[in-house]
Amino acid sequence: MLDIKFIRENSDKVKENIKKKFQDEKLEKVDKLIEKDTKYRELLQKSEKLRAKRNNLTADINQAKKEGKDLKPIIEEAKKIPTKIKEIEETQNKLKEDIKELIYAIPNMIHQSVPIGKNDKENVEKEVIGKPKDFDFEVKSHVEIAEKLKIADFDTSAKTSGNGFYYLKGDLALLNMALVNYARDYMVKQGYEYTEPPLMIRKEILSGVYSHDEIDEMAYKIEGEDLYLIATSEHPLIGMFINKTINKEDLPIKLTGFSACFRKEIGSHGIDEKGLYRTHQFNKQEMVVICEPEDSYKFYDEMNKHSKAVFKGLGLPIRELECCSGDLADLKAKSCDLEVWSPRKKEYFEITSLTNMESAQARRLNIKVTDGKEKYFAHTLNNTVIATSRAMVAILENYQNKDGSVTIPKALVPYMNGKTKIEEKK
Repeated sequence: MLDIKFIRENSDKVKENIKKKFQDEKLEKVDKLIEKDTKYRELLQKSEKLRAKRNNLTADINQAKKEGKDLKPIIEEAKKIPTKIKEIEETQNKLKEDIKELIYAIPNMIHQSVPIGKNDKENVEKEVIGKPKDFDFEVKSHVEIAEKLKIADFDTSAKTSGNGFYYLKGDLALLNMALVNYARDYMVKQGYEYTEPPLMIRKEILSGVYSHDEIDEMAYKIEGEDLYLIATSEHPLIGMFINKTINKEDLPIKLTGFSACFRKEIGSHGIDEKGLYRTHQFNKQEMVVICEPEDSYKFYDEMNKHSKAVFKGLGLPIRELECCSGDLADLKAKSCDLEVWSPRKKEYFEITSLTNMESAQARRLNIKVTDGKEKYFAHTLNNTVIATSRAMVAILENYQNKDGSVTIPKALVPYMNGKTKIEEKK
């Protein structure tokens, strides 16, 4: 969300930014916004003049009383003013809602370093870490491996809950928790405060992080209540600070949160297939930073390093992709993804997503900083530490052995009670 004053004074820059994101259909929204904002400010001045006039008439009435003059003309004029003010305020309130909707629809200004491109096909490879393993046998999918080892059940979950769910069993369930504990311990050592958030949040918070369309497409609504199941712990973590002013000396705020996550994933490809890659429910460790505006790209680089360290520690081949302008969601100023290699599909797939929203999210949620003299909006960033379902896909495929077993990454062995392999039960 951009500042209305910035849009008013830099409409050409805002339009150019929209063109860089290949959202030309939104260009007219800038003009509509400026038109409605101009009308709103005109009405504001008009209502202020009427209030001043009302005050003056009150003084005139008092003076006329003292002088014994006829009060009727002044009183009649004064009676009309509240009605006029009410009419203006009703129009103002409607304009205010229209302005809010239009501002929410206008994308954040992208960072100057963001590559220009239409969609995710034009994202830029920045770094490749680790080399894919050469297998001397036919590589199996994570579904084949999990079902053969009897450590996951996708058929029963489809019956009990529908497609996009799963049962984890035995060593795979333990591996899931090992990943959670491994990621948590890493982030705590980096100075991030571990926090377990609520699994439901109000629409006020969601509206600060999602568009209306995204809420409808992604979020599960609790019927009869102003509550939604969370899609990521980022949302309740940043929601902790809604309408708060943070003292400058208390920054940066660095949090890492674990939670179950829930997403409708309407329209997502592969949701009806078996497996752990794209599901309605999954576990995720997240990191969130609230900081001074001048520090946000320093923390962007820091958070990116943490993501790479977590997956390098697991010995998985990964690459970093810089998201191009057309692949950035409207709140994002800059973003990059980490992808992990799938030996089964012989391609990379997404495992983490890092975002700097600069002040856009803080404006929506009204998160400010004070230095004791003035107040200004904070910058907010978020990044996936690990989504365990996708990490398990990567581990099952990259660490599979010819005999059907799966080697456990060394970093996870201490979290697996010393177990080094997942093998078929005798």
